[in-house]
Amino acid sequence: MNKSNILIAVAAFLLATGCAKKSDFPITDLHIHLKGGFTIEDAVKKSKAENIGYGIAFNCGLKFPVHSDSQIDSVLNIMKDYPQFYLAMQAEGREWVNMFSKESIAKFDYVFTDAMTFTDEKGRRNRIWLKEETWIDDEQAFMEHYVNTIVKIMSEEPINIYVNPTFLPAQMADRYDSFWTRDRMDRVIKAAKANNIAIEINNRYKIPSLEFIRRAHKAGVLFTVGTNNTDGNFSGAEYAREMIKKCKLTINDFYQPVNKRSNGL
Repeated sequence: MNKSNILIAVAAFLLATGCAKKSDFPITDLHIHLKGGFTIEDAVKKSKAENIGYGIAFNCGLKFPVHSDSQIDSVLNIMKDYPQFYLAMQAEGREWVNMFSKESIAKFDYVFTDAMTFTDEKGRRNRIWLKEETWIDDEQAFMEHYVNTIVKIMSEEPINIYVNPTFLPAQMADRYDSFWTRDRMDRVIKAAKANNIAIEINNRYKIPSLEFIRRAHKAGVLFTVGTNNTDGNFSGAEYAREMIKKCKLTINDFYQPVNKRSNGL
């Protein structure tokens, strides 16, 4: 190859890589917490440094920092000087729907929840991210109740996003594929689609699986990117980026909330 052809080849490569870079869409992590020493000022710096937008989520529910309508305005006050961030309500437990008015809920840009807190058929309150508060008498029966709970949440609770999707308790997490069968995945996906609920691609837990995302994408379900951090030790949204690439997702495959403070709502 002569010098002229080499220069043409290099130019073509640079043009191709430049176009690929331009086709990347901006990432917004809609599941960021101010906790573990991670402050709003830290969020400003980290968001700018990594070029990732944030949605700041506040835990709202029974025995959580925000548990009544009277506390919502204090949350808004915290965020009033940071209109670059979305404001999210993380609805905790199943009681939250009776704890907050529609007017208070509407002050947030979006609402999300998960099924990690539920009451089982024996009346035991499970918090399945805590091994000591998770009761599993029969694994398959547990899964059926869990999936039924997810479907019920999507059908009855006024949420925009379902987060920490397909999470499993520690006792079962190493057998993800055996518990998350295609039938169970499709039941959740069908409920999400029917109720116009987006599914989070979670960076912390690296869930849901590639197969789940592909099936949800085929069904027309929208996604979000989320981390659910416990402190400031997170970065890059790597799992979400990997899934976006493998599933060929575009910006049109993602739920876009409205920033009510930036839009004067």
